[in-house]
Amino acid sequence: MTTTETSVTLRIPNVVLWLLGIGCGAAGFGLGFLVKPVVEWILDAVGDAPGPLRLAAALPTVWAVPVLTLAGLLIGVWLASMAQKEALVLTVNAACVGLRQDGADRHIPRDAIGSVFLDGKELVFLDAQTKQLARHKASDLSKTAVRTTFERFGYPWAGMTDPHEQEFRRWTDGQPGLDEHANGLLRARARALTDKQAGAAADLADQLQAAGVVLRDRDDAQQYRQIR
Repeated sequence: MTTTETSVTLRIPNVVLWLLGIGCGAAGFGLGFLVKPVVEWILDAVGDAPGPLRLAAALPTVWAVPVLTLAGLLIGVWLASMAQKEALVLTVNAACVGLRQDGADRHIPRDAIGSVFLDGKELVFLDAQTKQLARHKASDLSKTAVRTTFERFGYPWAGMTDPHEQEFRRWTDGQPGLDEHANGLLRARARALTDKQAGAAADLADQLQAAGVVLRDRDDAQQYRQIR
């Protein structure tokens, strides 16, 4: 967390990133001593083992330990860099909120925000008409720090659950109460999610909101509520 007189920035703690790197290095160190008996056991059990493991097992222990330790450290550095990229960086001041995640930046003016809250692992912003301004995964941030930061700057903090929780419904194709246009968009978005087309899914969510439908994803299913 970075705090100045005029803003607060919350991000994934550096200790988590260090633990990823050190933990993977330690795992590689331990594997250096165990790789040979482990590969022998795999060969006895299933008759084959992955090529990299067989190669490591062929090394003398005096070489296997440093080689696998270095490999573990490199994997840890890569995992830490990916975790840092995917984690939300939240900057709050009296005028606006800054959101950075997956290489994308966004700012939301304070005057546009009608409520802000945590919905499970996600940080959600709504406007005064309950349209969704943003929804970001925020599981790497302290919930207490998120709450106190918004309260410090006088934002309309709405709590640790969605105030419209009871309005959400699980979508099924042909859902009663939705017109064919909305059902068609939800159908297309379901296909985009299955095909892991995040950009297309986000665009379809925007189109649905323009049609008066707010979305969230839960348990591999789309849930929706209608804006009244």
